[in-house]
Amino acid sequence: MKRNIILSFAAAFLIMLPSFGQGVNNLTNKEKKDGWVLLYNGSDFTGWRQCNGTAMPINWKIEDQAMKVFTGEGKQPGSGSNGDIVYGEKKFKNFELSIDWKASKMANSGIFYNVREVPGKEIYYAAPEVQILDNVDATDNKIPSHLAGSLYDMIAADPKTVHPAGQWNTIVIRVENGKVTHIQNGVKVVEYELWTPAWDAMIAKSKFKDFPGFTEGISKEGFIGLQDHGYPVWFRNIKIRELK
Repeated sequence: MKRNIILSFAAAFLIMLPSFGQGVNNLTNKEKKDGWVLLYNGSDFTGWRQCNGTAMPINWKIEDQAMKVFTGEGKQPGSGSNGDIVYGEKKFKNFELSIDWKASKMANSGIFYNVREVPGKEIYYAAPEVQILDNVDATDNKIPSHLAGSLYDMIAADPKTVHPAGQWNTIVIRVENGKVTHIQNGVKVVEYELWTPAWDAMIAKSKFKDFPGFTEGISKEGFIGLQDHGYPVWFRNIKIRELK
């Protein structure tokens, strides 16, 4: 009897697997009703381009239904290939952004919002960064605010909420009238408010204290961006819901 129950459960699970697969890079009817839209269609780079550019960098490809950045030809791991990208179709102000990400061993990357493109400058020059990292083996894992899910170099996220390299994580970034939260794998790990004295104080204590992009003020709206830090990283289920 016990064996039959186990076999029945296994069969039911196998039947369910296709339905799980259908959820990748797709929206449910409820999500559509709630205003969510996809920023990645699951098959090509429609809407995306190089930061401060017009085309996609060559060190990105579609793999396993995900957008993958990889080490550029002739580059060493950790050395980007000018492959930072933005979703250039629209700027966003108040929103919820949800992204699944997966890091390779030692990987380092980031998700940016309110991106203001500054010619000749990197994507992080004038935009907050939500860190992506292999917390275990990455070389930049010594500072708590450099671990995955953190507001990079300012507020640390709880490392216990991160799945290891090779496994998918989900980060939800909510920005509403300057109030920001990071929810990592279902747990709120970071909370802060832009354009306040507390925000200015954090900037003054961070590596961005001399970045005009920060000292002049983060933009009130901007593009969504993804970083090329010279390591393989995958992104999928990239979706956003604008808040009124």
